[in-house]
Amino acid sequence: MASGWFTMSCLALGSLGSMCVLFTAYWMQSWHGGFAWDGSLHMFNWHPVLMVSGMVVLYGAASLVYRLPLSWVGPKLPWKVLHAALHLVAFILTVLGLVAVFEYHNHSRIANLYSLHSWLGITTVILFAGQWLLGFAIFLLPWASLWLRSLLKPIHVFFGASVLSLSISSVISGINEKLFFSLKNGTKPYSSLPSEAVFANSTGLLVVAFGLLVLYVLLASSWKRPEPGILTDRQLLLQLEPGSRPFPVTYMPVSVRQPW
Repeated sequence: MASGWFTMSCLALGSLGSMCVLFTAYWMQSWHGGFAWDGSLHMFNWHPVLMVSGMVVLYGAASLVYRLPLSWVGPKLPWKVLHAALHLVAFILTVLGLVAVFEYHNHSRIANLYSLHSWLGITTVILFAGQWLLGFAIFLLPWASLWLRSLLKPIHVFFGASVLSLSISSVISGINEKLFFSLKNGTKPYSSLPSEAVFANSTGLLVVAFGLLVLYVLLASSWKRPEPGILTDRQLLLQLEPGSRPFPVTYMPVSVRQPW
């Protein structure tokens, strides 16, 4: 039952994540003229799409790598590399999203970093960069001691969830800010809830739903990777799946296994 619920959650996450990106792209295409990379308003349109794709959807997917049951058995290094690589791609998309908005502002002589949305967003990006560098240096490179990794693991996990939460907050405030600006001089004000407002608000709710589901999967204790030296029933089932080669169960002391 637990395995089936996990599979359903993954399918829901995939659907919600895809809808978040597609809805954001459709909003920019249908109501704001599409995309370009020339400093114009059409260049700005890349900003929400890239931020949602990188800071929310791909970041959320990267955070759940260690929740996949297949990552619980066998060498951990490939999963560490995948975890770091997905986060790196998410960060690259985020940087491109920042370039899009800064280039548009500079080209149009608009001030940068003046709104609460921009302050919250740039803080989130800085924390994301620090989180990735810490993870790469401590948990991926082999120099760090087990004691140091055990000490920093809770901090790494906390800031991972915090960055995702801040990303969702940044996206929501950004959607609201964009609607206020785009509908300020329109034929229908935001308060009358025109079609663009309905669509953009719905996109925001999709982002919130995706983020909450990611946080739920991250916090569900039954789906967390078991501690070193503890073999769960699910791991045994994975080892004895049809077509797989069962191997002897060995309980190794925690001192010789990597905790993270």
